[in-house]
Amino acid sequence: MARLTRASQLDATCMMAAPKILSERAFLNEGALPQTPRPNLYAFSAPGASLASCLRSFVLWCLLFTLDYGFVILAQDAPSFADSHTASKVIAQHCRDCHNAATREGDLNLDEFQWRFDSEADRQIWSRIHDRVLESEMPPADSGITLSAEQRTALLDPLAESLYSADREYVRQHGRGPARRLNRIEFENNLRDLLLLPHLDVRDFLPEDRQAHQSNKSAASLDLTRVQLAAYLDATEHALRQAVASGLQPRQSLHYRALATNMFPKAVDHAGRESSFYAKHSQMLPLTDRDLQRIRRENTHDPQVEVAIFRSAAWPYYGYPENFLAVDDGLYQVRFQARAVRQLRDFRLSPSPTPQPMTFRARQPSKADVSGDVRAVGGIMDIQAESQVFETTIYLKRGETFEYSLLGLPVPHPITSHGGPLYYDFPPMPDGGHSGVAFQWLEVTGPVDPSVWPPPSHQVLFADLPIQAAAEGRRGIDVVTEVPERDAIRLLRAFARRAARTPMTDQALEPYVELVHEELRAGSPFTEAILAGYRAFLCSPHFLYLPEPQSSADQYAVAARLSHFLWNSPPDKQLSALAATGSLNSPKTLRQEAERLMQHERFESFVANFANYWLDLRHVQRDSPDIRLYPEYRGDDYLIESMERETLSFVLELFRENLPVTNLVQADFVMINDRLARHYELPPVTGSAIRRVPVPAASLRGGLLTQAAILKVTANGTTTSPVKRGAWVMDRVMGAAPPPPPADVPAIEPDIRGASTVRELLAKHAESELCASCHAKFDPVGMALENFDILGGYRSRYRSLERGDEITGIDRAGHKFSYHVASEIDARGNFIDGRTFENISELKHILASEERQLARNLLERLVVFATGTPLRFSDRPEVDVLLDRCAADGYRAGDLLLNLVNSRIFLSNVRWEPADASE
Repeated sequence: MARLTRASQLDATCMMAAPKILSERAFLNEGALPQTPRPNLYAFSAPGASLASCLRSFVLWCLLFTLDYGFVILAQDAPSFADSHTASKVIAQHCRDCHNAATREGDLNLDEFQWRFDSEADRQIWSRIHDRVLESEMPPADSGITLSAEQRTALLDPLAESLYSADREYVRQHGRGPARRLNRIEFENNLRDLLLLPHLDVRDFLPEDRQAHQSNKSAASLDLTRVQLAAYLDATEHALRQAVASGLQPRQSLHYRALATNMFPKAVDHAGRESSFYAKHSQMLPLTDRDLQRIRRENTHDPQVEVAIFRSAAWPYYGYPENFLAVDDGLYQVRFQARAVRQLRDFRLSPSPTPQPMTFRARQPSKADVSGDVRAVGGIMDIQAESQVFETTIYLKRGETFEYSLLGLPVPHPITSHGGPLYYDFPPMPDGGHSGVAFQWLEVTGPVDPSVWPPPSHQVLFADLPIQAAAEGRRGIDVVTEVPERDAIRLLRAFARRAARTPMTDQALEPYVELVHEELRAGSPFTEAILAGYRAFLCSPHFLYLPEPQSSADQYAVAARLSHFLWNSPPDKQLSALAATGSLNSPKTLRQEAERLMQHERFESFVANFANYWLDLRHVQRDSPDIRLYPEYRGDDYLIESMERETLSFVLELFRENLPVTNLVQADFVMINDRLARHYELPPVTGSAIRRVPVPAASLRGGLLTQAAILKVTANGTTTSPVKRGAWVMDRVMGAAPPPPPADVPAIEPDIRGASTVRELLAKHAESELCASCHAKFDPVGMALENFDILGGYRSRYRSLERGDEITGIDRAGHKFSYHVASEIDARGNFIDGRTFENISELKHILASEERQLARNLLERLVVFATGTPLRFSDRPEVDVLLDRCAADGYRAGDLLLNLVNSRIFLSNVRWEPADASE
């Protein structure tokens, strides 16, 4: 197939210009763009190039010529800060000595700096200067330079006026920010919704999104390179192939049934009979592997036999059903009967007084070896003492099986015997016996295809066109059409109507129609030709980018911004219908839609993404606990998983129940389950479900600061650092981020030998005036959190490996341990302004008193996730208006979010004056 009829100069031009255009939203002094007639697909690549290469270059052409980028022309009469003689005098007298070409302290050289505000970079630097002077951070306290109140006013007033005027003019002409590329979570969700494939998995096709402003939605960081574009094309190729009917008829579901003696590969687990065994009438059956092979060979399975498991799924382990493999990708229905039991002495079973949580884990059948893609499927089920039938649906890939994953139980690991063979030692039996689950039988049916055929996903692509078996030499099906070019136009129009962010004109659709027609003329089957058109469209700005609202007519842009903010997904039918009628111009309607989206289950996607980046929750699985110091946490995946769910549930509760922002630091409730209740030493609760529970008066829990997930992501698995924790709290929760430490100052490393206390190490660190002034702002906060270990458990003394009182025992893996408890923890602290506290409870009270700052920080973080652009200088007055509206009712989280949605910040140029959502 011929691939080129003319040179590829346009492709090279696009590749050089597109990244700059896409990241900066404007191109200046780049020279005239090449003039080209309607694009021919094969005019974009070198001779002999593949279709993928042609598509890549074609899409770059679309990116360049479809996005409506304009020139940024600031008003020539915008106020100039340099015109202020008094401000210039203050800087000359008090700033230039440290910030000149020779010194460049803070990497700032005022000698070469531009004193106007034409560029975004200059405005950002002047904004930082303004803020540091406003907060009295500059000049530094130890510099010997003092600014009077009059001098600060003389500097700050003209600077603020100039910054505001220049920034607002930029926004007026060009919008608050650039069009934003979908991040990979949003891209996957958009494909799922568009193609009606709820289990589509394409996220791993795409590179990890870069982050900025503690968000994965910052337009400045979501650039598009040739490598990324190739990944998006590959992801859309996979998605489209998944959407096409797999054959002329639905796949036949296979049925698998296993009694207990077929549910576990071996008669005895690696860790011995205490970890799993077969039982009948609640008594252990001493079956051997040979017995099990005979039963399976002769098919003499006894329905009264159970397989009882008393361990969690952790290497080495392969607890999956015998001879079951998924025959193809798809959904599989799983039914099983089981009961929660306790293992007593002499391998007897007794009904468990508490439920036992479990799930399944999809994996390759690699026996005890670690298999790459191991993932939880089917949800968490609480197995009860009375035998019951449970049902769930799991997604498996071809060739996968699934294992029984009981949560919170021992994790036997091999023990080295100093040159001898490895062996296992199950942990000692606790009071009441080992917890576990006894299974009676298991059934699996699948893959389960839709009852309607071709499936709905196929109909999205090909409507009602008939299908037939693919031509010889090709797999799958072909779509049948007698008028391919006419059907191509019809299908592309329908597809674009579903996929595009705004209604498509025939002119805008023409390049994609021509692409398909070129493929047809080149001899490609109709199915492949139309898929090439879809693939290009899905990687074009019409699908890949979220436009910035530019006028009151941009209702579709507002709808897309709202749904991607609160759902990470495209608008649903109701929201799209309101956009089509212009109803989103009504503040009342827009607020009602935001409230509706918040109550939908998809709002949990916003909460997860928001917490993952704002609170670093995506790192909760990082840094395994040091088992030398914290053997009780060894392999406790259920605890870590529960910790993550707690924080997600807390943030969800904060918004849905419209709670005051003071709950961030001081709440009278916790979101816990059975495992967290034990971890927090609270009254017991039953079951794995996270639920809201009042905090007892004497408890230190409540709010983010004492949640285990937060305390884990601010530790490193071995030690805690008051510096790291204090800086994190002041940044993420209070919105007062400390400056980065000097490059030549080493970090504080706590002494795990127990020779020095953390407070002693901090005192040495603070001997430097350079360090002391900053550390005084956050070290006290971190010290108040020292009563909580690396996973948030309460402690009154530090642990060490050498000094202190020795503690011994056997851990959850059956290994002996020994550590020491050393010095007492002193959690007292005091701030520069004289406020003091004795413990974390008193610190919470101090931080909760700064409710407006808590609200401001939360609102500013919501702005980035909502618009893709951080708070601009010209946004600041409106932020104060929004905060004022919410002040009387205690700055409630839901109110902050809903008022943001009806603000100029969210709507860009659609409404310039702050709108009253009650209208």
